[in-house]
Amino acid sequence: MAAVGEPGVLATARYGKDKVRVFREVRDPESKVHNVVEYNVIVLVEGAIETSYMQADNTVVVATDSMKNITNYLAKVSPHVLDPARFSLHLAAHLLARYAHVSTAFVTVEQLHWARIGAGAASGSGGAAGHKHAFWRDGSEKRFVEVEVARKSDGDGAVAQVAGGLKHLLVLKSTGSAFEIFVRDEYTTLAEVDDRIFSTSIDLRYTYGEVDVRLPRDEKGLVFGEQNLNKNKGEDVYAREDAKVGALARDITLSVFARDESASVQMAQRVTAENAGVETVRYTLPNKHYIAVDMKYIGVDNTTPRNAEVFMRWMRRVG
Repeated sequence: MAAVGEPGVLATARYGKDKVRVFREVRDPESKVHNVVEYNVIVLVEGAIETSYMQADNTVVVATDSMKNITNYLAKVSPHVLDPARFSLHLAAHLLARYAHVSTAFVTVEQLHWARIGAGAASGSGGAAGHKHAFWRDGSEKRFVEVEVARKSDGDGAVAQVAGGLKHLLVLKSTGSAFEIFVRDEYTTLAEVDDRIFSTSIDLRYTYGEVDVRLPRDEKGLVFGEQNLNKNKGEDVYAREDAKVGALARDITLSVFARDESASVQMAQRVTAENAGVETVRYTLPNKHYIAVDMKYIGVDNTTPRNAEVFMRWMRRVG
């Protein structure tokens, strides 16, 4: 700890741009099919930037407005833009290739889900695959990817840490959940319930092992493809295939929630077991309470589990 009057020491520094909103439309000129993605992007960097904090020297600062412009430009030119994991890796690798004094780039992409109208329909303007260019916002659920790409000491390669998951996946089952045979003592006021509505907003986050990344070598630091990524620890599942992993993890989550009474543990076990490249899984499952409306004032039993049919959602977040 520095004594009074002595200069402080900058332990670490990281800065960047939040809430970069990107909507990208990709058009196939032959089939006339359009694909769309909408992202909320966070871009942060670390590196040899101490003088900007200690000496008011901005010559080492990549402006956060430039980070926003780079994100939009990569959204225009990157062949990976429709895949948030690959796009995030491309963006982070470009920042390291472009700016030699940047040692680590952090990119977080939150994807808003646009679904194709009519997908799965047997007939209509879109057919079985859905409409070619009409979409609807599919609920409040969001997919996210977090990427950290750190430069190796040799300056040419880097190591990536990749995480993915889901936020705000709202689920409910109207039976098959109980809370009973818990510790009862002088502090206990909660009644046991052998059947109840169970609802929660699921947040899922999973991580992969480290991925070796070769930084782009072209003059503008833009060329980035399969050749720039290695398998993580020799497994068959790649962090760059997060779209497949995310879809499977979502299916597992919904299936186990519906069928199992101890869902959180079984969800995590299956996600790791069925995705060889996934190393850790974390679920957050806050309760969404539905309280049976007391109708004793009118002589109607609506509070015992077998008779409870009218409920009020408890809006405040509580433990």
